[in-house]
Amino acid sequence: MTVVGEGGVDQQRWVLHIDMDAFYASVEVKEQPVLRGRPVVVGGTGPRGVVASASYEARVFGVRSAMPTGQARRLCPELVLLPPRFSLYHRYSEQLHGVLNCFTPLVEGVALDEAFLDVSGCGALFGPPAEIAVQLHRRVGDELGLACSIGAGPNKLVAKLASKAAKPKVGARGPRLGPATLIVDAPDVLGFIWPVPVEALWGVGPASTERLRRLGATTVGELAALPEGALVTALGKAAGRLLHALSWGRDTRPVTTDRAPKSIGHEETYPTDIAERGELHRRLVVMADSVAGSVRDQGMVARTVTLKLRYSDFATITRSHTFASPQTTGPSFWTAAAAMLEELDLRNGVRLLGVSASGLLPTESSPGEQLQLALDAMPPAERREAEGAAGDAGPPAAPGANGAPGGTMSRQRPDGEPGSGQAAWERASEAMDAVRARFGEAAVRPATTVEPRPVARPLR
Repeated sequence: MTVVGEGGVDQQRWVLHIDMDAFYASVEVKEQPVLRGRPVVVGGTGPRGVVASASYEARVFGVRSAMPTGQARRLCPELVLLPPRFSLYHRYSEQLHGVLNCFTPLVEGVALDEAFLDVSGCGALFGPPAEIAVQLHRRVGDELGLACSIGAGPNKLVAKLASKAAKPKVGARGPRLGPATLIVDAPDVLGFIWPVPVEALWGVGPASTERLRRLGATTVGELAALPEGALVTALGKAAGRLLHALSWGRDTRPVTTDRAPKSIGHEETYPTDIAERGELHRRLVVMADSVAGSVRDQGMVARTVTLKLRYSDFATITRSHTFASPQTTGPSFWTAAAAMLEELDLRNGVRLLGVSASGLLPTESSPGEQLQLALDAMPPAERREAEGAAGDAGPPAAPGANGAPGGTMSRQRPDGEPGSGQAAWERASEAMDAVRARFGEAAVRPATTVEPRPVARPLR
């Protein structure tokens, strides 16, 4: 039987939230022990780079994530700035999830460095939540050589806030360790969350924070004191009701193990603005090819490709194209993206360019393509046989664009758009994936990105 305690929270449900401490920076220090104790930042190294991860030694100087790296250098002249190595971070993330799955199959990855775990049924094997958190913390430290913070509570909201409270702290004398694990029992939920600033709640951004402050709510407790109707009026029905429930510790969201990505994308910020269309096209080809490879690697297909472009004045625009049938190949993605790029004004230069794929579906559940038969692509003997059969059945096929009977054999999408060479590109993409898996990402790349070699001419 479910027992509901104060604030409407389920006392029998236990959720853990694990968050790695300064993940990217910590991985770099682990790989390069000479960096231990130094202010380390992972981020863009160019003049427009931003901080992706900062060690706690760097945070002492006021360095934080999303800060321009130029500002970070000014705050900390001794800063060690390293470019990101995402393939390395992915490997550590896979190790992390290997540890998490030893405790429960109910693991919901939120990012490379954090996850929720439902451990409600794990007591017989691993003990109460406090012991599970300690064991998990120890295993991560032993197997990954990295530190993490773990929060536990009756739901996702409480677990997430508890893991944040368990993290190391930064003071004038330098970083100091936090509790590393923090357990919040159901009767203690409201006492724990009410002093927390409202912006710590899901869905509360700068605009919502300002509206809530005008209502006199700067903490979760002050938010809970407001009538639900006042929040609905200020924020809308859905957001108002959600925040009212969260302020009373009510969060019914389950830990979901089959979270599929909503989109897969790649974008680049350039040190200097690029106005040359040909150069942007070459970069677009590389990004689209990379995104297509990631889509295939996830076992997905994509219905939509989106182009993102930011000008030097930070004005940002997006354009999207939805395919007639789902796609997985680089040529499909970059052809659509290039067509959208052609329609945009590039005279003032481009600061950022990006490509993403969305409308993702598992490969096995995606609709197929229609095949249109064209006889001139068939072997001669089969063609003669087919022509004879066609003669018995009725009039011959209309001539193709090249004048041959029936044109060429091609795939046709359900709405009639030709998908010339689609099957061949799919096979080529599979071959490229195999080569890259064995020899690295740089082993195969689109031909348009390769600089032409000068042709030797004979002397006269």
